[in-house]
Amino acid sequence: MIPYVLVFLGGGLGSICRYGIAHLMSTWRLHFPLATLTANVVSCLLLGILAGLSLRELMPEHYKYLLMVGFCGGFSTFSTFTNENFALFQSGHAGLAMLNIGGSLLLCLACVFIGIRLVF
Repeated sequence: MIPYVLVFLGGGLGSICRYGIAHLMSTWRLHFPLATLTANVVSCLLLGILAGLSLRELMPEHYKYLLMVGFCGGFSTFSTFTNENFALFQSGHAGLAMLNIGGSLLLCLACVFIGIRLVF
């Protein structure tokens, strides 16, 4: 039962942080979903660091539930990412959508890699 509570708490905290980023960036009035990209990139970097700590067995099991599954899961957002790209395609900004899809994938992969390398 404890892992579920930890995932719940971490997910809530991660979601609040993601909402905070979106709220802060909402005044910028961009045509590009920078807040979602920022949340996903930061989450992937953090997840890479946490994965590195886990691989080195330097993180207790309960922190994996709280931080990796809960916080990073709540902080990053694939559904919003997908919806924003769909909206870009619908509004005739296919180039921005493709840039966001490709750039997000590359940046997020790089951040997980960098995060793991920071620990090793």
